[in-house]
Amino acid sequence: MGDEPVMAKRRRYSDEAFGPTIERLMAETGTTYRGLASRAGLSAGYLNHIVHGNRPVPSNDVIARIADALGVEPEHFREYRIRVITEKLEQMPELIDRLFRRLA
Repeated sequence: MGDEPVMAKRRRYSDEAFGPTIERLMAETGTTYRGLASRAGLSAGYLNHIVHGNRPVPSNDVIARIADALGVEPEHFREYRIRVITEKLEQMPELIDRLFRRLA
C-alpha cells in the first residue's frame, strides 16, 4: 500500500456538521487521529475534542490544515463556507438588507 495517503471519496461539499464530516473523511481514508494529527500539525487529543464537539470549530487556517491532511478543499466543510459567505456579506450591507427582506 505504500506511504501514499488514501484519498477521500470525492464529494465537493459536505452537508454534515464539522465533527461528523471529519469523522466520515477519516473513515473513508482509513486515517487515525494520530495520523491526521501528524499530517495537520495538531494534537490527536485536540482533533478528538473537535470531532466530538467538545471544542468550537477551529479557525479557517486550522480547517485548511485539516482539509489538506484529509485530501479535500477547505470549502468541503460547511462551517468554512459559512464564514466565507459571512465575511463577504459584511462588506455588502445593501445586499444583507435585500436578502433579509426577501427571506423575512
